[in-house]
Amino acid sequence: TINWMALREISGVDYKKSRTFKDIPMNFFKNSFTKDISVVKNAEAIKQSVRNIVLTSPGEKLFDPTFGSRIYTMLFEPLDAFLIDALSVEILNTVKNYEKRVTVTDLKCKADYDNNAVDVTLEYKIIGIPVTETIQFVLQRP
Repeated sequence: TINWMALREISGVDYKKSRTFKDIPMNFFKNSFTKDISVVKNAEAIKQSVRNIVLTSPGEKLFDPTFGSRIYTMLFEPLDAFLIDALSVEILNTVKNYEKRVTVTDLKCKADYDNNAVDVTLEYKIIGIPVTETIQFVLQRP
């Protein structure tokens, strides 16, 4: 049974608060007005988070050794259709497990045989907001 008394509708000011996301940018640029580190907000904060989650290797995050994806270890395998499929599955599972604010709508991994790299395009919807974002990055051996 569900305790309906514990649930309440989110509206008005509460709705805006529940949909505000902030993060520190990875470039650590200084805000010219406040002389403090600038802030990344909402869709850009989520985009940065998704990118960081996918590009973090397990063991890099202190106190959570399983956080991240194994894509960098997979890049030392031969670049073929099986690797592209395995990278796609790894990226999808990583985003699904660690970023609960989004739902992946499309993922394209394309082999770049000339540069021995994989071009990744990840499209996702932010849950609760009618916003679709796209991230593009290149996976190469470090």
